[in-house]
Amino acid sequence: MLNSDITALRAGLDRRRFLGLAGAVAGGTLLAGCGGFSTSGSSDATPTSGGAQTLSFTTWGTEAELTGFRAAIARFEQANTGVTVALNAVPYEQMFTNIDAQLQAGNPPDVFRVPYYTFGGYAGRGQLLDLTPHLEANFGDRFTPQAWAAVQNGGKPFGVPHHTDTSVILYNKDALDSAGITSVPTALDQAWTWDELGQVATTLRAALPADKYPMAYNWQGNGVTRWLSLLFQSDGRFLADDLITPAIDSDAGRAALDFSKSFFTQNWVPANNSVKSTTYASDTWYSQTAAMTWGGAFLIPDATSTLDFTWGATFAPRNARAGSDFGGNALVATAATPRAELAAAFLSSLTEADPMRDFCAGASLLPTRGDLVESGIEFAVRPELSPVFVGQASAVQAQDAGQVASPSMPGIITVLKDQLENAFVGGQSTDDTIAALTAGIAAATAR
Repeated sequence: MLNSDITALRAGLDRRRFLGLAGAVAGGTLLAGCGGFSTSGSSDATPTSGGAQTLSFTTWGTEAELTGFRAAIARFEQANTGVTVALNAVPYEQMFTNIDAQLQAGNPPDVFRVPYYTFGGYAGRGQLLDLTPHLEANFGDRFTPQAWAAVQNGGKPFGVPHHTDTSVILYNKDALDSAGITSVPTALDQAWTWDELGQVATTLRAALPADKYPMAYNWQGNGVTRWLSLLFQSDGRFLADDLITPAIDSDAGRAALDFSKSFFTQNWVPANNSVKSTTYASDTWYSQTAAMTWGGAFLIPDATSTLDFTWGATFAPRNARAGSDFGGNALVATAATPRAELAAAFLSSLTEADPMRDFCAGASLLPTRGDLVESGIEFAVRPELSPVFVGQASAVQAQDAGQVASPSMPGIITVLKDQLENAFVGGQSTDDTIAALTAGIAAATAR
């Protein structure tokens, strides 16, 4: 990792803000000849006359992620003579402002990277390529059901699930040991229940000084979707099967809201651990202000290289069932690309077993292919933690991922931010919050 990246992390920038610091990158050398990139036998499978074709690909990424993309691009170019993939890496905070402006101007990249919670908005606006005619009929079989569900819109795939991530509990071993907590769950079915996590937090609260806290939750900003993990753990939904009707008004919704509000009323998290806080949960943990935090596998390389205390990972808690967030990113092609077949072939190539395995291992991310999940994957850094994250990811159900990929998700995220902030730090009652969430979700899905 670059020293400048570490400095940014210590200054309070989480990965979502500094993972594009590598700047603009151009990939590949223009080659002569014709490529053989057909995946479906459709009419535009043959390269244009003259042989050379260039595919534009815009993304953000850590240095490890960009290294993985460059390797996958080189592999694709080698297999398709005359094809070049021009990689444009931009800072995350500029990524979608740029993409939206390019879509509006009619000059977007052929392919770009998008979080699952943003995917539905682009697909719902007709801005993404329907991959159905460009991929073989059983293409979706290579992925886990929840991953394939996350790239569907109207029953059709408008992207490919490239990787995922999910949140587990990262803990400061010394802090837990000092409070007498000397063991943590080592299997998903042994994860702390909500009551047991509450007991752990209460024990830590009694052992820690007043300016230290048992935990921090990673629901800041657009990460508010991670609050939904608690809803799923209660076997609840925020959208009905039609992905339009609000479903948050339920016993599960109230249970998730009451439990998360108790983090603040019980003084288990600092006051600045709210949804709209500019202090990220990972930073609170890095500074040893919190003994535990919810965090994704993407934190592993940075935590390993920067932290000076002993730390480990255990599973997120469970209630009626285990549940977790379906993080990570999809890869999509723009609807107006003149290179649809080439774009689809590139997306297919990136999700083949070897490039996906190499990318995920190097970047500490989780695969979306079922065979790689079944066989397991070892992270290049702290490989002993891989089973915790892979096991936690298995708690995500297809119905959970499908809701988060709703076309209405951008609007729903705003509703979640506003109403959960009101509940956590504004004193809004559970009943009033549920009513406001229901009304807000209904308005978001009606647009």
